[in-house]
Amino acid sequence: MAADSRFADYCCDLLASAGPCRAKRMFGGWGISVNGLTIALVADLGAGEGLWLKADEETRRRFEEAGGERFTYVMRGEPRSMNYYTVPEEALESPQLMAPWARQALDCALRAQSAKVSRPRPTTRSQAKPAKPAARRPAAPVPKAKAIRKSAKG
Repeated sequence: MAADSRFADYCCDLLASAGPCRAKRMFGGWGISVNGLTIALVADLGAGEGLWLKADEETRRRFEEAGGERFTYVMRGEPRSMNYYTVPEEALESPQLMAPWARQALDCALRAQSAKVSRPRPTTRSQAKPAKPAARRPAAPVPKAKAIRKSAKG
């Protein structure tokens, strides 16, 4: 079931302490980003619409201690999960109660971005091998010159 845009907009209001939020359609739900960094997901996984905030190894324990549940979905019959967790119910009541959670999610997104920037990109196959020269088309055949007959008179 697709998540409603009104709930996504409400979540943007809740998360505004992290910066100007933008909700964007994503896989039947919504991704919420601040300055291009995704900090939250809004989705209906069958139990009603929910909000999951970005987490990492540093913050996962805080979410779990607060009763947060990991974002888990089923793909091709197999359960899959992502590093996004629910927040305590009371945090959904006001932007002030959500503020520390929103900041924590933004910090996770910033750390993830920093890790991507500082990590050297692996050499791809196309960069490792020199490019093959482009195949040349054979030149068009040159028309043969017509044989010129000299007349017996001339």
